[in-house]
Amino acid sequence: MKQVPIISLQDAAKLVKDGDILLQGGFGMTGNPVHLMHALAETATKNLTFIGNNVGEPGIGGGRLLRNGQIKKMIGSFFTSNPEAVKAAQEGKVEFELIPQGSLAEAIRAGGAGIGGFYTPTSEGTVIAEGKEVKEIDGVKQVFVKGIKGDVAFIRAWKADTAGNLQYRLTEQNFNPAMATAAKIVIAEVEEIVPVGALDPNFIHTPSCFVDYLVEVKLTEEDLGSSAKVGSSEDIPADRMLIAKRALQELQKGDVVNLGIGIPTLIANLISPEDGIIMHSENGMLGIGPSPKEGGAMDYPVNAGKIPVTALPGSSYFDSAASFGMIRGKHVDVAVMGGLEVDEAGNLANWAVPGRPLLGVGGAMDLASGARKLIVTMNHTSPKGSKIVKSCNLPLTAKASVDMVITELAVFEFMKGKLTLTELMPGVSLEEVKENTEAEFEVGL
Repeated sequence: MKQVPIISLQDAAKLVKDGDILLQGGFGMTGNPVHLMHALAETATKNLTFIGNNVGEPGIGGGRLLRNGQIKKMIGSFFTSNPEAVKAAQEGKVEFELIPQGSLAEAIRAGGAGIGGFYTPTSEGTVIAEGKEVKEIDGVKQVFVKGIKGDVAFIRAWKADTAGNLQYRLTEQNFNPAMATAAKIVIAEVEEIVPVGALDPNFIHTPSCFVDYLVEVKLTEEDLGSSAKVGSSEDIPADRMLIAKRALQELQKGDVVNLGIGIPTLIANLISPEDGIIMHSENGMLGIGPSPKEGGAMDYPVNAGKIPVTALPGSSYFDSAASFGMIRGKHVDVAVMGGLEVDEAGNLANWAVPGRPLLGVGGAMDLASGARKLIVTMNHTSPKGSKIVKSCNLPLTAKASVDMVITELAVFEFMKGKLTLTELMPGVSLEEVKENTEAEFEVGL
């Protein structure tokens, strides 16, 4: 069995050269090789193309490289979690490319598997697909996404043996297994290195042939950034909770359900194990339970909002490529997402507002086009007016994808292609709904 060199953080950082394409694992700071990134930030290496779900947080992980001016271009799905990354992109200080989260994971997996690229319905008809090849396959328009490979991959695992076999823990897999296959040099930052043979072969996630170097370094809660929050509480406005409770009524026992951030996240705390609803999180978990009340953040997995959660009996963990395979393969029954606008054609806009510091689509495009049923939960109006409009003015997330809209005023469904009012919220009149709705709709009360 081979012996993988065990090196220092400083020696690992020296393996990255000016102009390299750097793959960095992690979902937020979970499963993030933060110590490798900080060691690289101590070097003069520059002009890097950074590829990862997001560029860390301000001054943490990839955020430290960004502050130093070491990143020439960043490629990822959700830069909004780092306001400094958004500002640098919008001011033209760094080049950027947005890729939907599932497409990013699959592109890395494809690159590592020697596959040139693939077609996916995700992002079709949106600004993300502009300039890309589109082909109709089995009656569905699909966008071509090229496979991704890098020069160096920094990844984070829980355990390694001296041969380079890796095990991940909880939701720390995310992008790490795919990135371990997709670079010329793969360096794994791990919590513990054990002798070869100490890891059960049945539970090895990344085989040794993919790993070139190991670095042993312990993780602390400080390294988790904003994910190190357990048992935090906030006052939830009554209208948002009303929407969440109504959305819960649409979920049936045995459903696999994905909840987006914002109002949909509130639903998780309303679900009990007896409901038999299986919560899916695109960062790699099936079987999400309520938020923990105590303990350390490192003891828990995180959801797609990067918030610690508990695991119900029967839960499972997996990597991002597998997770989005579940979504695109129609194995997720219901997606509940927030919205900025929904229009008469069932189009959804929920990821970008011109002029605002938002820069990231995350998994929204994959979920909107991939789930069997899409429920949008949102307030009925914004300070600018109705959010249920004739035609979306904001950049689209997905075309003709919405099945139901739930607001604090009403419930709408798309029936035979028509936006139809099917329910009024308690104390709300039909006239009030009409006054606050720009879109034309049929009444099916």
